Amino acid sequence: MHKAPVVFWSIVFIVIGLAIFLHKSIQLDFPLSADKETEVWTVQARLSFDANKRNIKATLDIPDTTPGYSQLEEYFISGKFGLNVKNNNDSKTANWAIRKAQGRQTLYYRTTVTKTSAKPKWATVPNYPEAPYFAEPYATAVDKIIEDVRSQSADTYTFTYELINQLKSSDANENISLIRGLADSNQEIANLVIKLLSVAHIPTRKLWVIALTDATNNAHPRVLIQAYNGNEWLTFDPSNGNAGIPANHLVWKIGDAPFYNLQNANNAELQFSVTKSYIELLDVAKQNAKQNGSMLAKLTLSALPVQSQNTYKLLLMIPLGALLVVFMRTLVGIQTFGTFMPILIAVAFRETQLLWGIILFTGIVLIGLLIRFYLEHLRLLLIPRLAAILVVVVILMLAISLITSRLGVDRLLSVSLFPMVILAMTIERMSIAWEENGAQAALFQGFGSLIVASFGYLLMTSEHLSYLMFVFPEWLLVILGVCLLMGRYTGYRLSELIRFKEIHINNQSRS
Repeated sequence: MHKAPVVFWSIVFIVIGLAIFLHKSIQLDFPLSADKETEVWTVQARLSFDANKRNIKATLDIPDTTPGYSQLEEYFISGKFGLNVKNNNDSKTANWAIRKAQGRQTLYYRTTVTKTSAKPKWATVPNYPEAPYFAEPYATAVDKIIEDVRSQSADTYTFTYELINQLKSSDANENISLIRGLADSNQEIANLVIKLLSVAHIPTRKLWVIALTDATNNAHPRVLIQAYNGNEWLTFDPSNGNAGIPANHLVWKIGDAPFYNLQNANNAELQFSVTKSYIELLDVAKQNAKQNGSMLAKLTLSALPVQSQNTYKLLLMIPLGALLVVFMRTLVGIQTFGTFMPILIAVAFRETQLLWGIILFTGIVLIGLLIRFYLEHLRLLLIPRLAAILVVVVILMLAISLITSRLGVDRLLSVSLFPMVILAMTIERMSIAWEENGAQAALFQGFGSLIVASFGYLLMTSEHLSYLMFVFPEWLLVILGVCLLMGRYTGYRLSELIRFKEIHINNQSRS
């Protein structure tokens, strides 16, 4: 059979496996190690008010679109209030209601966010505004300001930036000084900028943000403004003209409406609190992938029951051990008793540890081999002989456990974890190899099996590799492709190059 189909399927499996891995690690931000942590912020809004035995309706604006951040969780603590959450383009509101309430009432909203590379777009497409009314002499000054700013700008971005800079300039002309007298606070300045932009027929709106700090019990929202350039919303800080949302600020709401509305309640108070903590980056990546509707987020092994997760953490390492056996036998040339025996011995080494595992394996095989040679003189049939060897192996394991238990060597009690059938088959195959190929060949195969099992133990006990195989099981496709490629290898093995080194040197000297 030609190599082309093997190469084709190998490349297909490897490419698919690597593509899924790169998508999860780059696009979905799945971490490549288990110890990665990331910052998360929990922001809480606390709305408290007095009720007087009447029906209560409360509405609170809450975050929806959060550029630069991804929402991991959100909680509503409503007591006996009914809750309804509504989305409307770029805004989102929590609506509480109750038939009758008395005394001081408190409603909580809490959201947990983390930074993300995703850049969600604002959904709202606004209408172009009409120019607001200004009385004289302000109308003439506004027209002159708009004319000057338009001459010094090229588009919506530069127009807005230049307008804010002129309003904040310490060297202002008489027109700017006149208009600037209409605003004192940051919110009034924002209102003034929005009115001036409306004169230029540029759609605008307010954006309220909250600073994400380490620990704050009384955070105050800041107001920004957004100008629409026909394609997207541009954000500016009216206090200094800086473009974009400031670093470590969460967008809470959009618009000029109050943060909350209450019916049949008084003495209302809204308080914001912020705290920072750390969680595993893998949990963040899973949550982000789930929110983005990724199918890969629904197919993760972490969605399985815990018992199944522990089982697959072990099973997923066995193909790595099989790949090691294929490499050692095909490319290096180490002889072993079968393919799966070294892997299963390596699995047993996980409990006994490497040194004690080698001692136990060697001792049981040597004693079993001596008994096997004696059984050969009894001229038993194959199946009864294998059954007898299996019984002998169990007796040896039981004897070792009883003796080591009396001696207080707890580590050797793990001998029961060795696969009994594999030990019995190893003894049988080693005795046959001894008879057919001599003692040296049999010992070489036994020693090779121990070497491969030892390397397999080191490979399969790597916490980093275990994490990668569990989080990125698509590596199984890559392993499959590599095994197929090595399955058609017909070149020299490393051991053969060493073995025939002198012949190669002689041929070179003759030529």
